[in-house]
Parts: sequence; structure tokens; C-alpha cells
Amino acid sequence: MAAKPGERTRRRLSTQERREQLLSVGAKLFSESPYDDVWIEQVAEIAGVSRGLLYHYFPTKRDFFAAVVEQESERMLRMTAAVPGVPVREQLAAGLDTYLAHVRAHAHGYRAFHRADAAGDQVVRRVYQRALATQEQQILAALAADPEFGPALESRPEVRLAVRGWLAFTTAVCLEWLRDSDLTLEQVRDLCARALLGVIS
Repeated sequence: MAAKPGERTRRRLSTQERREQLLSVGAKLFSESPYDDVWIEQVAEIAGVSRGLLYHYFPTKRDFFAAVVEQESERMLRMTAAVPGVPVREQLAAGLDTYLAHVRAHAHGYRAFHRADAAGDQVVRRVYQRALATQEQQILAALAADPEFGPALESRPEVRLAVRGWLAFTTAVCLEWLRDSDLTLEQVRDLCARALLGVIS
């Protein structure tokens, strides 16, 4: 039946589209409030769905938050994946540009992801910590494959700890940049790049 004049037709979302919509709403809420202060009813109301439908996708609040964190971790791991055969110095600037653009475009998801470590739920924390460990391994693998930095990994075991510290540094810089900073993306990129090259050189 044709829509009456003035009526807007509403497209039915696919299962995947609905899931992504719910995760987007969740990312915004979890980025702004602690885990315990976010209610499933809020998510359902903002998304315009019944609470029962939300529970159809995510049986518990913990499952929902874990899915928000998992989605953001997958995005970040794609952003930080190494490019085989390309020197680390060349990858670093381009990789940080992509990463920081992602952080700015998905600020709610990024904040929600990094709130996960403070969440009391061990399942959610494991998702978060697994993602950071994978990021660390990606960086170390890229360094190991680079003739300039590879030998340092064998002779300087502290490089692994330095990379872990750099990830924490970069996270802190990004969160502060999103909160209130006049720095441009290029300035933040150069700051983070110099920090990594400084600790591994």
C-alpha cells in the first residue's frame, strides 16, 4: 500500500544493521557513563526497539557491553595491522594517520573500549586485554621484520615492555585529545611517532 502524502516510509533494518545500530547506541552510552549507570532500557528506548528485541540480540547486559568492546577492538586491530615488507618508519606515520582519524570518527566507541579495563566484569576485561596484547604483537612483529629494528628485539628484551608502555601512552594521548585539545591530528601523530621511535631506537 502506498504511503499517504506527508508520511515517511520506514525501512526495515536487516539483522546486521539492527545489531550495528544497537552497538552504536551502546558505545555512546558506555563512553559517557560507567558500566553500572547504563541501563538496557535506555539503549532500547534510544534505538526505538523493545527491550525484548534487544535481549534477542544480546541475552545479558554483560554480553552487550562485551560486544561493544569486541567491535571496537576489531576496528582498532584492522587500523594497526602491519604491512609486510614496508619499513616501520614508513608505516608509522601512515598508520597513525589512519588510526587517529578512526579515533576521531568513532570517539564514543574508542572511549567505551578503554572504559572496559575499569569494568569489574572479567569477561569484558579479557576482551579488552586480548585486543591490547594483539596490538602489541602486531607492532613487535613489524619491528622484528624490519632490518633497522629487528636486531634490537633480540639484544634488548626491554623493547617489549617499551612497546606496551607506548600503547598506554598513545591511549592516554588520544583520550585527552578527544576530551579537550587544540592539537591537530598531525601534531598528535608526530608526538606519538616520536615517542615510539624514541623508546626503540
